[in-house]
Amino acid sequence: MQRVIGEAAYPREANGAAAFRVVGETRDILGEGPIWDQAEQVLYWVDIRGQKVRCHRPLTNETKSWDMPEVPGSLALREGGGLMVALRSGAFFLDLLTGELTPGFMPEKHDRVMRFNDGKCDPGGRFWVGTMNDIARGPDGILYRIEPAHGFISVLEGITVPNSLCWSPDGRTMYFSDSPRLTLWAFPFDPANGDLGERRVVYRTVAPGVPDGAAVDSEGCVWFAIHGAWQIIRCTPGGELVQTIDVPAQLPTAVAFGGPKLRTLYVTTKTYQLNEAELKNQPLAGALLALEVGVRGLPEPRFRG
Repeated sequence: MQRVIGEAAYPREANGAAAFRVVGETRDILGEGPIWDQAEQVLYWVDIRGQKVRCHRPLTNETKSWDMPEVPGSLALREGGGLMVALRSGAFFLDLLTGELTPGFMPEKHDRVMRFNDGKCDPGGRFWVGTMNDIARGPDGILYRIEPAHGFISVLEGITVPNSLCWSPDGRTMYFSDSPRLTLWAFPFDPANGDLGERRVVYRTVAPGVPDGAAVDSEGCVWFAIHGAWQIIRCTPGGELVQTIDVPAQLPTAVAFGGPKLRTLYVTTKTYQLNEAELKNQPLAGALLALEVGVRGLPEPRFRG
């Protein structure tokens, strides 16, 4: 039994709903993977089905998009500049000035029915990314760790839809979910080499809501989108429910902290899988949303390669 242990500290509308605002004018088919670049003060994310990488700069309210030759699942900031983008066939480097893609790391065995999904950098600068069967949705996926010197390293197998990758403030716990299993797990994490310990259950969702993209705040709580349930949840590392925030879209996909003080919660959403009636009743489906929250997030690590 999960219990609510706190009051939500964020702006509310007159009707009590969370005061989300729409960011920019884009509408994604399948928005995912938001990450904030604290140095540049911009937010990057992907539209998987639209095959785009996007960037929004709040200071000027400008949004830029790069077309991708394959579906992008997730991305990471790079220490050397630009982004690393997990496309269907592997990890590529994106030059943000020219838009040029350069092959980075390719998995040895990777069937074309598979695509990459959720991915994040750990505090040590390794990029973690999972694959999923894009056709059959069977347990054929693999969670990889990409290291600059060694490339793809298989860590977990038998994954259906990899999601919720994020790390605790001290870097010693990794969170992860296989969405159809309705469970957010925590793994003991060795920051020195990226090894995982035995997992434990943190939080279980209730269908049709499944755990999707996640982020950790400076207090160590996990925020994650509940895809299919119009909600974002914040829970403690022990699984106690702190806040439930209603989202004006049925299919929130991921969250990220951003803004100058890392107190803005960005939320990606999607139109994919909604029928005509649902789209009519959800004008904000596919929009990038933002909410000012009363807690600070963590800076996004960069890939050391």
